[in-house]
Formats: sequence, C-alpha cells, structure tokens
Amino acid sequence: MSDNQEKRIAITQAVMTLLDDWKVRATDQISLLALPDQFKARQLRQYHQGTPFPDSELLDIRIEHLAGIADALRTTYPRNAQMATFWLNQKNVRFNNRCPISVMVEDGLDGVQAIRAHLDCAWDWHMDSKNSAGSMS
Repeated sequence: MSDNQEKRIAITQAVMTLLDDWKVRATDQISLLALPDQFKARQLRQYHQGTPFPDSELLDIRIEHLAGIADALRTTYPRNAQMATFWLNQKNVRFNNRCPISVMVEDGLDGVQAIRAHLDCAWDWHMDSKNSAGSMS
C-alpha cells in the first residue's frame, strides 16, 4: 500500500469519526460529503473499515472545510469537546434558527463555508481579502 493510500485511509477514518462524534445522521453524512445520489447509508461502514474516500475534488474541498470547522470548534471549546457537538446541533439565531449541521446539509458547500466563516474569523477574513483582491482587477 502506498503512503498516499495510507494517508487517504487515515483521513477517511478521521472524518467518519468526526461526523459520528458530531452526531450527524448517516443520510446527512452522505449529503455533507457530497457522495453520489445512489450511495446508501449502510455503505458508510466501509469507510470506517479501511476503504478510502473516492478521489474527488469536491469531496476533498468539503473535507478541508470540515477539518477547519473541527479545528475552530477545538479552539472555541478547548476544555469540553462535547460542546462542539452541542453547538452544531442547537438552533442558532445567526442561521435563521437552524442548527449548524442542518445549514451544512441543506445548503451544501455554501452552508459548510458559512459555518466555517462563522467559527473561523481568520479564514473568513482571508477569503474576503482574496475575493476583494480579485474584484479590484
């Protein structure tokens, strides 16, 4: 097995553990990861058991954002990891009284980015400055 495949398996298992820790339902995990429509909830087990995620640019982008969200939640709640799960599953006025998990599932990549921007002001600032620089040309 190549180093790249081993790394991909480790990332896959870490993401699946993260989504389980956040109490994301299996059907919502499929949506959140933008897996194909025909993908069944029972197939998620393969990712826990050592099958790497498919090689997909969209999936890689989502994984990067989920990792950024997890990192921001660790910074926000450094003494109580369960607070991250609580926050993600509670209605939030900022998101029209939807819970952040719902925002990410229902709004797709835009929702994932909105949650990350809310939690990680440095990432949000970086994206704003990048977008502003592009519009000035």
